[in-house]
Amino acid sequence: MQDQQRIVIIGAGPSGMAALRAFAAAEREGAPVPDIVCYEKQDDWGGQWNYSWRTGTDHYGEPVPSSMYRNLWSNGPKEALEFAEYTFDEHFGRPISSYPPREVLWDYIDGRASQSGVKEKVKFAHAVRWVQYNEQDDNFTVTVEDLRARKTHTEVVDHVIVSTGHFSFPNVPDFDGIGQFPGEVIHAHEFRGAERLAGKNVLLIGGSYSAEDIGVQAHKMGAAHVTMSYRSQPQGFAWPEGMEELPVIDHFEGNRVTFSNGVVREYDAVILCTGYLHHYPFLPDELSIDSPNNLYPAGLYRGVVWQNNPKVYYLGSQDQWFTFNMFDAQAWYVRDLVLGRAELPDAVARAESIDAWTARHDAITDDPEAVQFQADYIRDLIEATDYPMFDLDEVVRIFLAWKKDKKTNILTYRDQVYPSVMTGTMSTVHHTPWLEELDDSRERYLAEPAPVTN
Repeated sequence: MQDQQRIVIIGAGPSGMAALRAFAAAEREGAPVPDIVCYEKQDDWGGQWNYSWRTGTDHYGEPVPSSMYRNLWSNGPKEALEFAEYTFDEHFGRPISSYPPREVLWDYIDGRASQSGVKEKVKFAHAVRWVQYNEQDDNFTVTVEDLRARKTHTEVVDHVIVSTGHFSFPNVPDFDGIGQFPGEVIHAHEFRGAERLAGKNVLLIGGSYSAEDIGVQAHKMGAAHVTMSYRSQPQGFAWPEGMEELPVIDHFEGNRVTFSNGVVREYDAVILCTGYLHHYPFLPDELSIDSPNNLYPAGLYRGVVWQNNPKVYYLGSQDQWFTFNMFDAQAWYVRDLVLGRAELPDAVARAESIDAWTARHDAITDDPEAVQFQADYIRDLIEATDYPMFDLDEVVRIFLAWKKDKKTNILTYRDQVYPSVMTGTMSTVHHTPWLEELDDSRERYLAEPAPVTN
């Protein structure tokens, strides 16, 4: 590694924070590391977990990247995403429940990254506008705009780590007649709270996690009726009274919606829970992922190294069962490639590896296989680095128990508890059942329960 090597990390969400933490860990052990700069177009780090009330464009005129909404609580057990080298016990100093709200999870990832002292490497309110590969010099020219000063500069770097995620650019399908729907039509990316849906008939178009979570949120906040329209198959939960699933939409006519099975319903609001697209407007086509949202995006060796230019790396570009600890595993591996600790195979060997993992991915037939696939993928990365190995099979077990809890009762699964895979600490039961808890602030969540009086 040459002293003048420079790395740019694009995005300071959980993946970018993981990359910063990985290099800081190596430096703390005495290893020489390259000059690192991370550009983040928001005013603080955290990515999706950095909640903003804004939708559309922000105060700089940039597209708002976060899809977070006020009342979001983790929809998966925190034990499945816990950092292997920074536990919830260490951060909070006591057990907490298995399903924290967004403020609490942001506090956790902020605390881990802040402890590393890496915030000084992040230039906030800076948007990367373009990355150009210079073939002759085998480096990149990066164009960056300082959004506050409204000034643009370019710099030359040796490696590019893309950590912008892929849940910011909405997939917006069209439906016959939807343009004349008289009520509100938004994408889940723009959803900020279900309070305004109280008393309304709500149609959610989509059959996955966004539709499920916004649907139960709307039900919790008093929606009169919630319908989820699925394209391929229903989610199949035991929905409470006032919630239902119907097949794909045939057409809209005013506020009346006809479904493919002939059922007709009237609605006040429509929310498109139709997913997101890989979108990297700062990258040329030859460096940009063009793949469906799946567990093994096309063109990436070990899910992180861009096959056509192995000095470009992607973190967090997969569809996700695992999240924070997977980003860590990826970041540690990318770090070791950059530092020369790990050897990058030649293009032929990389292609063979991609083909083998892709074939296994394409053979997945159900959720247990999908979870195990991602666990094995993470294990493969951790075994190549010094990131602490943890019991991935136990995390798989927790994921499958979580799926079972949701089937038992979609409204109460967040009241269940699990032990930490890292420390063995059993989570506590939150002082208020999720369905009754209308204050999701950090202060309320961490408050001691009120004493019972007779």
